[in-house]
Amino acid sequence: MNCRSFRPVMLALVPIAAISLSLGSVLAQTPPPAPAASAPATPAPAESATPTPAPSATPAPAASPSAAPPAAAETPATPPPAAAPVQTADAFGEEIALTPKSVVVLKGNANWDAAFDALIDSFKSLTALLDKQGIKPSGNPMIVYTSTDDTGFTYLAEIPVDQEPKDLTKAMSMGKSPEGKALKFVHRGSYDNMDNTYEAITNHLDDKKLEAKDTFIEEYITDPLKTAEDKLVINVYVPLK
Repeated sequence: MNCRSFRPVMLALVPIAAISLSLGSVLAQTPPPAPAASAPATPAPAESATPTPAPSATPAPAASPSAAPPAAAETPATPPPAAAPVQTADAFGEEIALTPKSVVVLKGNANWDAAFDALIDSFKSLTALLDKQGIKPSGNPMIVYTSTDDTGFTYLAEIPVDQEPKDLTKAMSMGKSPEGKALKFVHRGSYDNMDNTYEAITNHLDDKKLEAKDTFIEEYITDPLKTAEDKLVINVYVPLK
C-alpha cells in the first residue's frame, strides 16, 4: 500500500514607633511641686491603658480569616482539566460492516507524484455533473483503489446519490459502493502524509494476523474541494477476506 501528518500578592507592613523622650522630660519637671500622692495617681491610668490595646489586637486577626475565602474562590478554576476528555481518540482498526450505496462512478488512474491532483480532478468532474443537473450528493465522496504499484494506481472516484444522473461521460457510470466486513482507520492531515497512516495500518494487520483484500477505500469526511489539504479528515476502510 503506497501513499506519500497560570499574581503575586504584596503585603504593606506599617511599623509603629513609641516615642518616650517627651514623657521623660515631663516626669523630670513634676517631682518638685507634686508629692507622693501624684505617684499613686499615675499607676491607675497605666492599668486603664493596658486593657485598651487588648481589644484593639482582636480586630487584627478578624481581618485575616476574611482573606481565606479568596483561596477557596480559586479552587473552582480547576474545571479546565474537564476539557481534556473532549479529545477523543480516532478509531484505529475498528471493525465495521460497510453498507452498499448507489454511487456515480468515474474511473481513473494516476502516478503517486500527482495522486491528489488526479483525485481532486475526478471529484470536480463528478460534482460539476451533479450540480448541473441539480442533484445533491447523499453521502461523502470516496476513492476506491482497485490496483496499486510502485509508480501509480487505478481507482474509482465515487459520490453517493439518491437519483441517477443523465449524460454520463464514457468514463462515468452508475454503481454500488463496496460492502462487507472491514476495518476503519482515520487519517488527519495532508494526502502526502498518508504513507504514515498506511504503514500503521499494515503493522496493525500484521500484529492481528488479519488478511485484507487487494482493495481499500478512502471516505473524505471533509470536502476535498473546499478544505485545506493539511486539514483533511479521511476514513480509510480496509476490507477483510
